[in-house]
Amino acid sequence: MSSPTPTPAGTLAQHQALLDQGQFQIQQCQDCQKHIYFPRAICPHCGSDQVAFVTPSGWGTVYAVTTVRRKAAEGGDYNVSLIDLDEGPRLMSRVTDVAPDAVHIAQRVKAHVVQTDGRGVVMFTALNGASA
Repeated sequence: MSSPTPTPAGTLAQHQALLDQGQFQIQQCQDCQKHIYFPRAICPHCGSDQVAFVTPSGWGTVYAVTTVRRKAAEGGDYNVSLIDLDEGPRLMSRVTDVAPDAVHIAQRVKAHVVQTDGRGVVMFTALNGASA
């Protein structure tokens, strides 16, 4: 028997609601001005509770990537990438518009939100295979 998936509350619920509306936002501390992702109630850099959602540029650079191998009947191969946003935070996602093996370290990417099972999820597209 599996346990139910917890329902996000507070900051997480607000972030997911924005994603569900197609909006990718990260937080910025109003005291130290550093950007934060994944959303939280307290700034991990200075401890302030003065954090607000802001719209990032969406641009980033692939920091690391791996290809997950699956049979074609199970959806085929896909990449899992660590992306450094230009604003500073690093997040885990996927680059969706190129073959999994074509994603490479230092590749420039742009964030977008896709709907998966009715929920917004941050994914990335490659900038013509360009590197930083």
